[in-house]
Amino acid sequence: MNQTRLHAWHLAAGAKMATFAGFDMPISYPLGSVEEHLVTRRSVGLFDIDHMGQVEVTGPGADDFVSGLVSARVLDMKDGDARYSLLLNEEGTVIDDLFIYRIPGAWWIVVNASNKEEDLAWMAARARERKRDDVVIEDRSEETYMIAVQGPRAIELLDAASDSSISAYPRFSSGRARVLGAPCLVGRTGYTGEDGVELFFPAAEAERLWTGLLAEGGKRGIEAAAIGLAARDSLRFEAGMPLHGHELSQSISPLEAGFKWACDLEKEFVGKGAVEKLAAAGVSRKLVGLSVQGGVPREGFEVQDEAGRKVGAVVAGMFCPTAKLFAANAFVEPALAKSGTALKVVIRGKPAPAVVVKRPLYVPAYRR
Repeated sequence: MNQTRLHAWHLAAGAKMATFAGFDMPISYPLGSVEEHLVTRRSVGLFDIDHMGQVEVTGPGADDFVSGLVSARVLDMKDGDARYSLLLNEEGTVIDDLFIYRIPGAWWIVVNASNKEEDLAWMAARARERKRDDVVIEDRSEETYMIAVQGPRAIELLDAASDSSISAYPRFSSGRARVLGAPCLVGRTGYTGEDGVELFFPAAEAERLWTGLLAEGGKRGIEAAAIGLAARDSLRFEAGMPLHGHELSQSISPLEAGFKWACDLEKEFVGKGAVEKLAAAGVSRKLVGLSVQGGVPREGFEVQDEAGRKVGAVVAGMFCPTAKLFAANAFVEPALAKSGTALKVVIRGKPAPAVVVKRPLYVPAYRR
């Protein structure tokens, strides 16, 4: 079992721990996952996400290599840009979804914890196949620590704790700053639907920076709390963000999941041919959001039309604390994917009323 450098801190804080992607991670704290969710929505939440992986790609051929590897357009990115993309296999389904940062002289790629080893192996295999001796792929995960600072007052907190103005960074950009004295790559990115940053810094600074940010919030009257993975999941769910293994996977095409926008079909990338073929043929299912009455819709639950015919299945479902409703993400037949369509989710053997709803399920604070 792997542990992050904040493991002892989480235990001392009374966190409920569980295994996730091979790490013993905090699921929730005594505050409770619903309140943790709401703290992030109204102020600031801190997330220990050091289980995620960081890969650096350098070399004279790095630009061309990365462009051919991922689905999004990246060659137009300037130093400081950040962009969401997908890593596809030859069948056009999703090995992983990731964030790419263009930093001086390198590409910084953040991958999901459960997929890190497979992602690295896939990248290395593509480099070997193409005889790319001009590309260096390095796993920087061990030496790099990663935390997220998210919420409507997150930038206010970071501005107070940094030697430069984080508020000057546009969303989906990055830069270098010293946060409480620690040298950080600061990404104006996140996985909650709120404003905020993801910080990358030397692993030895983990506890000092974590406790320092919590203390800085207290000193400045900014409510800030540690947030576990349960609230991280409900936050991303309300925001309409995918979790690999649920809304995206190696059995799901980006076209089925509504992520065609992350595929630049004007350039070459692994899986492009399969994506184009499916686009021409048409998908047989689409990802939708459902508002559900009568219980919690869980992964694998059957979705039916009004006549009781099976038309799909739930891939994720939960209570949404901000939207104050039970909701699900499900793949259904394309004809039933229109907002307002009445469906049913079978919960404990009984069909529960459901309706297709637009995502995200709430309006983020920074858009109001």
